Amino acid sequence: MSVRRLDPNQPESFEFTPENLEWAKGQIAKYPDGRQASAIIPLLWQAQKQAGGWLPEPAIRYVADMLGMAYIRAMEVATFYTMFNLTPVGEHFVQVCGTTPCWLRGADDIKDACKKHIGPEKTLSADGKMSWMEVECLGACVNAPMVQINDDYYEDLDGAKMEEIIKALRDGKDVTPGPQSSRKTSEPIGGLTSLTDVPGAGGK
Repeated sequence: MSVRRLDPNQPESFEFTPENLEWAKGQIAKYPDGRQASAIIPLLWQAQKQAGGWLPEPAIRYVADMLGMAYIRAMEVATFYTMFNLTPVGEHFVQVCGTTPCWLRGADDIKDACKKHIGPEKTLSADGKMSWMEVECLGACVNAPMVQINDDYYEDLDGAKMEEIIKALRDGKDVTPGPQSSRKTSEPIGGLTSLTDVPGAGGK
């Protein structure tokens, strides 16, 4: 596992919005007295979402104070789990699956599109809107190759389609998540080959 360090440029402070503070209190209340620290994962995740997709150091300390934890304990969690981004990732964070099924179906073309239109891996684009990184299996192998952008999956990609998605997001346009081909969900590329009878249409 690579070393994960905090970004050198940090905001002066962090605190939850009133809405997120109420949400956080609800999460903490799920745990018995003395076990409030168990809420650290969801609270750090909500802090990351509020901060724009990354987890500033003041947010880690803020959550630790809420849970009565030593700062180093909260820091250990934030630096261990790769779901927490310790540097800014921009408005659109692209995670490219490079595991075998995606690689066999063209993940290298997806990475090339990201390098061309976003920039080097783990680096903010020049306009500050996007970044990308290669990750391990995201669990959508049947629709390989695929990427996760923020909370959504985009599947059945190729290099050209990835370039279209990047341009659309950069221009502020909506892109429908899911398969980017003509197939629905995880059906075969060429269409259904079984269970094609229509119930009630003369079949058994």
